[in-house]
Amino acid sequence: MAITLSGDQAIPAPPLSSRLTPAQAWGIALLAPYLLVFLAFVVYPVCYGLWLARAPANYVALYNDPIFARAAVNTLIFLVIGINIKMLIALFLSGFFAQQRTWIKWLSVIFILPWAVPSIPTILSVRFMLNPEWGVINHLIFSFTGDDGPNWLNDPTVALTMAIGVHIWKSLPFWTLILITGRLAIPHDLFEAAEVDGASWWQKFRFITWPSMQTLYITCTLLSMIWTLGDFNSVYLLTGGGPADLTHVLATLGIRYLRLDQLSLAMASIVCAMPFVLPLVYFMMKRLSR
Repeated sequence: MAITLSGDQAIPAPPLSSRLTPAQAWGIALLAPYLLVFLAFVVYPVCYGLWLARAPANYVALYNDPIFARAAVNTLIFLVIGINIKMLIALFLSGFFAQQRTWIKWLSVIFILPWAVPSIPTILSVRFMLNPEWGVINHLIFSFTGDDGPNWLNDPTVALTMAIGVHIWKSLPFWTLILITGRLAIPHDLFEAAEVDGASWWQKFRFITWPSMQTLYITCTLLSMIWTLGDFNSVYLLTGGGPADLTHVLATLGIRYLRLDQLSLAMASIVCAMPFVLPLVYFMMKRLSR
């Protein structure tokens, strides 16, 4: 780079080091290790995975694999049914836990425990309880009825339902807390005025609570869908994708291909989740920009 004065005369620009203040130079020096870690452990693995999944033959193999089609359907069931049920329950529980009562405050401490405890012990404990031979649930069924309980995780429909239930149970406290903050932000004067006018609880919810929380609720639903696409704990730790690989979702299908030493198919199955993720991210950012 040079600064031209007139004709052929030019003064070379000073080096970059002389144009930086000591504070700026230290800032760049301290930021460089973090940038290298980001490039090495984030950018490189993502680019390498996309490079492995680039071949069209990988997607042809996925299309011909019936397990992939079942995993895509299970993922849609998780997103459409599981997430909406979870958010509806969280919406109404937020109204319950927002009450200023001492016993409700103590109950909220117990309610938040499934989310606060790590996933591995909590989900594995549910799997042990559902064991058909020595699980506590079948033991209670035998004690009260005298009959053996069902094999909960041997039926694909029941196993997927249990996985959705575990996902709801594990993440429900977090979204309930988020919606509680939305409820507490609504001015209490609006509810007092509604009570003076003789409004019922449903009218208060319909004309005060829901309009005030609609944006927050929809944003949380979209964000929960995005996070759920990358969550494999609920399925992998509870069912392992079984029985017969019929409860896999896209997040766990990649693990199955890795165990079969099919790295390119594993990366391609993850890339196939992008058509689910990108529209959700677009709609969420569009709503936030408003």
